[in-house]
Amino acid sequence: MTYVITENCIKCKYTDCVEVCPVDCFHEGPNFLVINPEECIDCSLCEPECPINAIVSEDDLKDEDKKYLEINTRLSATWPLITEAKAAPEDAKEWENKPDKLKLLEE
Repeated sequence: MTYVITENCIKCKYTDCVEVCPVDCFHEGPNFLVINPEECIDCSLCEPECPINAIVSEDDLKDEDKKYLEINTRLSATWPLITEAKAAPEDAKEWENKPDKLKLLEE
């Protein structure tokens, strides 16, 4: 099993989660983070660190969010590794909990 970053992270990109990861499985894109499911050891340390509840256990994914497992897998293969927290985008608060953000994902 792995953890998956879902839609709520798009355009928010809080990085509180990356520093607690013992295996460095987070990757950063222009406006989204992803978890490499091949590297994730299911430790669950990242999940409570996410201030917007964007990190979900693969087993707990809703049907409409299952596509994010494929997105995390695909993008983690090309995006650079991130191991240190950074400041969130200036407008992150405006994007929290907004629906239908997948179309805004910058690959």
